[in-house]
Amino acid sequence: MIRFLEPWWLLALLPVLALAGVYVWRQFRKRTYAMRFTNVDLLRTLAPKGLGWRRHVSAAAFLLSLFLLGAAMARPSIDREEPLERATVMLAIDVSLSMDADDVAPNRLEAAQEAAKSFVNELPATYNVGLVSFAKSANVLVSPTKDRSAVVSGIDGLTLAEATATGEAVFTSLDAIRTVPADGADGAPPARIVLLSDGYRTSGRSTEDAASAASQANVPVSTIAFGTDTGVVNIQGENKLVPVDRQSLQQLAEATKGYYYEAASIGELKKVYEDMGSSIGHRVESREVTQWYAGVALLFGLCAAGLSLIWTSRLP
Repeated sequence: MIRFLEPWWLLALLPVLALAGVYVWRQFRKRTYAMRFTNVDLLRTLAPKGLGWRRHVSAAAFLLSLFLLGAAMARPSIDREEPLERATVMLAIDVSLSMDADDVAPNRLEAAQEAAKSFVNELPATYNVGLVSFAKSANVLVSPTKDRSAVVSGIDGLTLAEATATGEAVFTSLDAIRTVPADGADGAPPARIVLLSDGYRTSGRSTEDAASAASQANVPVSTIAFGTDTGVVNIQGENKLVPVDRQSLQQLAEATKGYYYEAASIGELKKVYEDMGSSIGHRVESREVTQWYAGVALLFGLCAAGLSLIWTSRLP
């Protein structure tokens, strides 16, 4: 899509359109004047056959040249999506004991692993991807990298542990994002945290503190509430109900301008990741194409001059 960075300069087209209007008016006026001659033979004698339609070609080329030059003054540009070379996605996965519930076949953790691996492999190759697991504490299993195989291996190696430190997962992910090399760029890399959890926070810093830290770092946290309210897990021989904490996960996402999703099956979880993949890490950049307009204007100007010289031995 073409847009103009300084659209006010399009006012420069008005004199060109006025000139084109005057030219058309003059042609009709000449025809009206010519019709006043009733003696056609005399008219042919006074005005022998001229250039005919050819006289309009050089004029049209000249006017097009002026029109394009006027449009070029408004700095035309093309918007296009470009991947962010330093874009970083931190994947934080809950590995608390509640993830062993089999309300999502084969169980929550294995379903999450399968969907997460598909998500990682479908992200653009220019993105950095890191992996954090969290239970009683949060740990960086894979620092941000473009090596997809390392992240997939990390996902395959996830193991269950006690407690749920949702806030710590965010803080740890933010620390990992800060390790991304600057590569000559200014400021922190554009980043997002994708956090998947199924339970209530039972350990570490609060999700409110984590949301505040993420907001200050300008890192949106998108959360996925995974599982159902009827999930049950056996802990030390006792069946315990492990419902999903939707409220706190939604609040975390909203407070950081991220997205909140709910997924109660592996199919739904995969759809969530597909939606995320289409919205993460692209930016729309305006590429100025003023030189294209100026170049085409020059071409039309040369055509007008060349045709006028050939047919009339004069410049337009």
